[in-house]
Amino acid sequence: MKRLLPVKLLPVLFFLSFIFVTLTAVRADEGMWLFDMPPAKQVQEKYGFDITKNDFLTGIQFATCRFAKRGTGSFVSKNGLIATNHHVGARSIHELSTPENNLIEKGFYAQTLKDELKCPGLEVLVLKHSADVTEIVNAGVKAEMSAEEAQKARNAAVTAVEKRAAEKAKDAADKAESGSLPLHYEVTPLYQGGKYYLYSYRVYNDIRLVWAPEESIASFGGDPDNYEYPRYCIDCALFRAYENGKPAEMTHYLRWNSQKKRINETEVSAAAAEELVFVSGFPGRTDRAFTKEHLEFQRDVYFPWRLQKLYRREVVYSAFADRSLENARRIGDDLRAVQNYRKRAAGQLQGLQTPSLWKDFPSAEKAGENSPEAKIKKACDDARKDLFYVYDLFESGEGVNCKTFQIARTLYRAAYELEKPNAERLKEYRDNNLESLKQTLFADTPVYEDVEIEKLTDSITMTIEQRTVRGFNTEVPKSPREWATELICGSKVRDVAERKRLFEGGRKAVEESDDIMFKVVKEMEHDSRSAREQYENRVEAPMTAAYAELAKQRFEKWGTDIYPDATFTLRLSYGIVKGYREDDGTAVAPFTDIAGMFERAALQKNREPFDPPQSWKAAKADLDLSTPFNFVTTNDIVGGNSGSPMINASGEIIALAFDGNIYSLSNNFIHTEKQSRCVGVCTSVITEALKKVYHAERIVKELEAR
Repeated sequence: MKRLLPVKLLPVLFFLSFIFVTLTAVRADEGMWLFDMPPAKQVQEKYGFDITKNDFLTGIQFATCRFAKRGTGSFVSKNGLIATNHHVGARSIHELSTPENNLIEKGFYAQTLKDELKCPGLEVLVLKHSADVTEIVNAGVKAEMSAEEAQKARNAAVTAVEKRAAEKAKDAADKAESGSLPLHYEVTPLYQGGKYYLYSYRVYNDIRLVWAPEESIASFGGDPDNYEYPRYCIDCALFRAYENGKPAEMTHYLRWNSQKKRINETEVSAAAAEELVFVSGFPGRTDRAFTKEHLEFQRDVYFPWRLQKLYRREVVYSAFADRSLENARRIGDDLRAVQNYRKRAAGQLQGLQTPSLWKDFPSAEKAGENSPEAKIKKACDDARKDLFYVYDLFESGEGVNCKTFQIARTLYRAAYELEKPNAERLKEYRDNNLESLKQTLFADTPVYEDVEIEKLTDSITMTIEQRTVRGFNTEVPKSPREWATELICGSKVRDVAERKRLFEGGRKAVEESDDIMFKVVKEMEHDSRSAREQYENRVEAPMTAAYAELAKQRFEKWGTDIYPDATFTLRLSYGIVKGYREDDGTAVAPFTDIAGMFERAALQKNREPFDPPQSWKAAKADLDLSTPFNFVTTNDIVGGNSGSPMINASGEIIALAFDGNIYSLSNNFIHTEKQSRCVGVCTSVITEALKKVYHAERIVKELEAR
């Protein structure tokens, strides 16, 4: 029987978490902490370990990387080897596959450096420096300004800060006359706008695939086991960063610990029960400082709408995949992503739907008419009045869900935005983001016509349905499938050479183009921009101002003893290896092992997705079946932490975080160490597999080098 969220405990824990996060210092193994404001006091008091000594945090920071916009990775050798999750790297593995050589299904191992496969469009970023620029960003904000005016002033300041940083770096590079790697600068709001930080990243844009296991072992158990425990997944893939055509030389990397410890005459993994573990990564988003009204918006609008889209896409993509093996290969990455998002969103909504959650919760009604909470409530009310749906369908592109449209709109907008002064452009077209935009735009990755037609047909159908429900003035000239087929087959923008020609030709080239997808973009542009402007001015700007007020109140009382919500910036969490008990009292041990994987496969009669690949079956006699496979810890993680290194007190990587258990699905809103667990794949089992299943001695030697 599938376990559900522990809803009986959730209301109390949620309320306590809200109080702890927003009003007091954190007491549990909770928090995604900034590296320049680490939880040194908490770790020292609870576990007797000083994280400020011996450059412990410095080494971890510079070894951790943001893996595109998908998750986290870490450097694990001096020659630029990167470890991340298989599901984080799956898009690139999928794009490198062909009908004749399906790397998702077969796996991949590069016997030599020359065999490592370059991943088009893939970037990896390493945080080099961060600085508090709050005073600079807020300097132009005046008390008499409206929320919209204040937000425009902040945006202008952010653009100026990023531009100055980029120009300063360019001047330094020109003086050095070196071919150093590019830098990327981002100003990111923290504490819901209470602070602004400038982040400086080193960008590696030549990334190559080194090794990936078969998907049937990388995600053993598939969707049924997703967010469950016990687990048996080799959710790992190895890539390499190159610089000037050679493996990047790394000063900072994490030592790979695949050694087994003997405790009470029993061999365990590099980690032992109750051992202190740190997770370094880029958690995407948490909403733990949201007000009652904002969480109600999430419960009533955001998650139901998200799930509606995900459920229908899962059905459409599954039906397409079932028609042939090649269809399954082509749409596999999209289908896996949809299934993962669907299960996560369903768990999050289930937590928010607990009735007793809302009793005695801080609200706009209690705070008063002119309070920050009241301003947030007004913004949420405006979003409910179709602003959110219009923005999502048209500006976010959910109503035209295909890569062909995304490419066409990027080209169309670039032609006009790049003519404007940098500060007046849409954020994604400003100088600071331009190189990454071009890296993605010109990546020569496969875009399948039949997949595009299927996705666009479904999204057009959904948009027509919403027109009926919400009164949108949207017309299509033909049936959804006929119109989708005509648009996809009639567009040339999927050709990289054509994209480059149009981008370099600017407005003239775009206006002279007869590409049918440009006509759709042009027809939608006024409504899309209008939806964006209204949403930013009536929802985002008032919320930013209101949350900044709330943050100021908290800072006055608690300073930085509280951590900011996750923002896909580098964070540190701490915890210990620890099992837990199910709601019915069943004890769940922290570790699984290889023997358990084969036993689970046998119990399931080796039916998909519980059938390990033939390579594992053939190597079974050689494998040490007691080798630990996966384990759980109390670390606080969310989406974006996938691929994060799990690190012991010696600064060694002992696992890769790849999932949470079912109780962790509410981590967006709360974290409690009683049942919520981070799930990691042990370096011990990865090494065992590299040696005895994949015979990758070249990589094992590199990982274990000291």
